[in-house]
Amino acid sequence: MKSTVKKTVKKNTKTSAQKRKAKVDTDSYGKIIKDLRIECGLTQSKVAEALGVTPGYISNVENNRASMSLKILIYYAKLTGRTLDDIVGLLEPSYTQDSLDKKISHLTSSMTPAEKKRLIKMIELMR
Repeated sequence: MKSTVKKTVKKNTKTSAQKRKAKVDTDSYGKIIKDLRIECGLTQSKVAEALGVTPGYISNVENNRASMSLKILIYYAKLTGRTLDDIVGLLEPSYTQDSLDKKISHLTSSMTPAEKKRLIKMIELMR
């Protein structure tokens, strides 16, 4: 007699809190892009020329009618003197915190216990 084995497939289930955290505020995307451009004293035409796109495309991005590809966003970050992490952090504040935590973890991972103790003392003095 053959026994039938039922396989269970685990579905990708996210809680509503996780979905909210993962959702970027797309309404503010264009405003952030525009504000960075203005802060750098750039016109839509200058940005378009630097990125190899049309001024109409930049206008569409700033008015939330289009989104930049990752490649264009990377070039835009360089053009405005920002990192991609900076721009994403502006879009999703919780990303900034996660990014900082990861950077601290990475930097301290290779430290000796004695170095970590000294770092803790320095941080405590800063508070």
